[in-house]
Amino acid sequence: MTRRSCAIYATGIVCAHLLILGIALLVAQVFQTMIQERIKKEITLAENSRVLEGWINPPPPVYMQYFFFNVTNPDEFLAGKEKPKVTQIGPYTYREYRPRENVTFLENGTKIFATNPKSFVFLRNMSSGDPEVDRVITVNIPFIAVMNELNSYSFFLRSAVSMWMGSMGIEVFMNRTVHEVLWGFKDPLLSKLHAMRPEVDEHFGLMYNKNGTHEGEFVFHTGEKNYMDYGKIDTWNGISQMNWWSSNQSNMINGTDGSVFHTFLSRKELLYIFAADLCRSIHLAYVADKEVKGIPAFRFAPPSDVLAPPDENPSNAGFCVPAGDCLGKGVLKVSVCRQGAPIVVSFPHFYQADKRYINAIDGMNPNEEEHETYLDINPTTGVPIRALKTSHKTTKECSGTIFPIMYVNETATIDDESAAQMRTLLLIVTVMSNFPVIIVGLGAILLVVLIFLVCRNRQRKNEVKRIDFTEAFHSFATTKDETAYTQVSNQAEDSPENRTNQPLRNGSYIAMSPVEAQKC
Repeated sequence: MTRRSCAIYATGIVCAHLLILGIALLVAQVFQTMIQERIKKEITLAENSRVLEGWINPPPPVYMQYFFFNVTNPDEFLAGKEKPKVTQIGPYTYREYRPRENVTFLENGTKIFATNPKSFVFLRNMSSGDPEVDRVITVNIPFIAVMNELNSYSFFLRSAVSMWMGSMGIEVFMNRTVHEVLWGFKDPLLSKLHAMRPEVDEHFGLMYNKNGTHEGEFVFHTGEKNYMDYGKIDTWNGISQMNWWSSNQSNMINGTDGSVFHTFLSRKELLYIFAADLCRSIHLAYVADKEVKGIPAFRFAPPSDVLAPPDENPSNAGFCVPAGDCLGKGVLKVSVCRQGAPIVVSFPHFYQADKRYINAIDGMNPNEEEHETYLDINPTTGVPIRALKTSHKTTKECSGTIFPIMYVNETATIDDESAAQMRTLLLIVTVMSNFPVIIVGLGAILLVVLIFLVCRNRQRKNEVKRIDFTEAFHSFATTKDETAYTQVSNQAEDSPENRTNQPLRNGSYIAMSPVEAQKC
């Protein structure tokens, strides 16, 4: 066997083995299953796991942008001459720090306890003004809260209380600095109530007592038992179910806190988040594929049915408290978990809300690009790589109008170092998952090489046959050229003179013989 034949046979054998092995691995999904199981095991909150440190001290910076609505015609509105007009001011941007503290493992590492205190630092270079200087005219929430408490009392008592508050200069609208409205101030009405009822706090602010404090004590699943439970909340403040809504379904604490999700997300699934500031769980649905810093992501956002009324989404009936007392589409009354404060939440500018709320206020301009809440999550790791959480706080004024007070954009994007690490991880996962495809590809390349070698070998054999035939023909032609014609006679060779003068005789013949043999 020639060297060329050996090479062809060896290529064929290797090609066959690669194709068979690669196709078998593809069908059996061996590498994909192995990689998935490895990732599921690595991405947990178990002790000494790689992701635990990033969960305790999240590296991406979180920014809180506060926007306020300044009422420009309070007197005209109170006189019934005009509908309220507002102008948006802001943003007033704060850097939010949210390390987890008191981290303790429970139940053999299958659960983890933690608190999540949040602190805020004002960023002047990312803000449009100074919150301690800029003033805003907005609804006097303590005034509205007191009037709401008096709804069950007689008209005369409510009128007397209203006159009493008016004598102290307490009105429906207040003029305060942004800092006061946000972080708190000593309210004159609450101070009067505090003197009569010491349990009433005399300070009020939308973020009062929230700088440096946490939203409760959480127990999370680590994902050790089931990767689908990774990051899910087991209990909040010692309870696994709330009690202020009017149905068991609405009181359920579902999902994670929004910082992590299970691995290998599907576009078809709904993601659940428990939002302590909304006092409820919400769900997010897949919207589109995105890419952030070279990392593939699925965008999830709350669908319109999250804040839909019961006639559109019957499962929301439990958020009507008392039962049957429901607001319209796109707004949620959360006074039940805010110590009776008349707070209503929605998306900014009443995005996805009933048109009557938008049309009741001059200055509302809802749009998806600026006012949608979304999470961009890498589907392989379940890690959010970009987030925008918007929340609109309003109050229900005594006349029934829902006034916008402020809204906040909470944004976070993965940092460059973490993004580089994730891109490397995803590259390794992609290569390892597609290893069978690489094997099949190499087998296909060798198959092409094998076909080329076989064809080339046949071509060379045909050329050799042509060369042999040509050489044989050439040998025959050469032999013919070297042949001479000689006169044969039975007499001795004549002298030159006789050959010249005598003609050929009868009976003479001509024979063909090689020149070298002319010795007859």
